[in-house]
Amino acid sequence: MKLGVFTVLFSEKSLDDMLDYVQDAGLQAVEIGTGGNPGNAHCDLDALLESEDKRKEYLDKIHSRGLTISAFSCHDNPVSPNKDVAKNAHETFVKTVKLAELMDVPVVNTFSGVPGSNEESRYANWPVTPWPTEYSDIFKWQWENKLIPYWKEQGQFAKDHGVKVGLELHAGFLVHTPYTMLKLREATNDAIGANLDPSHLWWQGIDPVAAIKILGKENAIHHFHAKDTYIDQDNVNMYGLTDMQPYSNVQTRAWTFRSVGYGHSSQEWSNIVSALRTYGYDYVISIEHEDPIMSIDEGFKAAVRNLKGVNIEESPADMWWA
Repeated sequence: MKLGVFTVLFSEKSLDDMLDYVQDAGLQAVEIGTGGNPGNAHCDLDALLESEDKRKEYLDKIHSRGLTISAFSCHDNPVSPNKDVAKNAHETFVKTVKLAELMDVPVVNTFSGVPGSNEESRYANWPVTPWPTEYSDIFKWQWENKLIPYWKEQGQFAKDHGVKVGLELHAGFLVHTPYTMLKLREATNDAIGANLDPSHLWWQGIDPVAAIKILGKENAIHHFHAKDTYIDQDNVNMYGLTDMQPYSNVQTRAWTFRSVGYGHSSQEWSNIVSALRTYGYDYVISIEHEDPIMSIDEGFKAAVRNLKGVNIEESPADMWWA
C-alpha cells in the first residue's frame, strides 16, 4: 500500500511548496480538496475543467515528484435542507466527478449528507434513537425520500464517468456505520463505497478491524483515512460518547482526534493495515491530521513515522513454505 496525505492541512502552502513538502516526507500520494469543507486551496476546479493544458501542467507537477492523486475530496451535505448548501455541494460534487474522470483520479470522497425532518425543515436533523417514534418516522422519511433517491442518481452518474464515490463514515450524517454504508450501497450501486476513517469508528464503539472485514468482503472500501482517536474513559463517564463540547476542550472531552499512534498502539494500527491487505484494499492510506495538541508539522511527521513502521508496501510472496 502507498502512504499519502489529505493536503487540506497544508492549505497555507502553495501547490508547489505543498508537493515538495509531501515528496520530502517520503509519501507517494496526495488527496486534494476541490471544495466544500476541505476547501480548494490546491485545486481551481473550474479552471482545470476548462483547460486541458492546465490539467496537464497540474498533473506534471504531481507526477514529476513521484506522486499520484489518490482522490479528490469535496466533503459537504448535498441533501441539506438549506437549499443553497445543497446546491453548492451538489454542483461541486458533479464538477469533481467530471474532473476526476478527465485526470484519471479513481475516487471522489464526500459525505452522504443528512436532510431535515421534513420538506419544511430549515436545519439538518440526525436521529440516533428509535424512540420517541417520531425519530423513527423522520429516519424513514430521510432515507426513502432524500438519501436513496439522491445517491441512486449520483451513484449512477459517478459510475457512468468511471469514478468511485468514497463516503466518509462520519457521525452527523446518515451514513456513519458499516451497516448504513452497506444499506445505501445496496439501494444504489457498487460505485458507492466507503472512505473509511477509523477515528470516527473508535468513538462510536466500532472496532476498525471488524469494520474492514465487513466492508472489505463486499469490496466496499474505496479509500482510507489514517487518523487516530483517544478515548478518555473518565470523561466518557461524565459526558458520554456523544459529547457536544468543543473539540478545543481537550481536558474534559470524552474523546479527541489524535495523530496516528497517539490514540491507539502501533499493534492496533498494524492490525488495521493487515486487515486492509487481507480483505482486498491495497490502495492508499491517506493521512488526515486534526490533532488539537500537536502542530501541523509535528503531528504530520509523527503520523508518517508511525505508519511507515507498520505499512505493507510490497506484494505478498508466493507461499514457498507451503
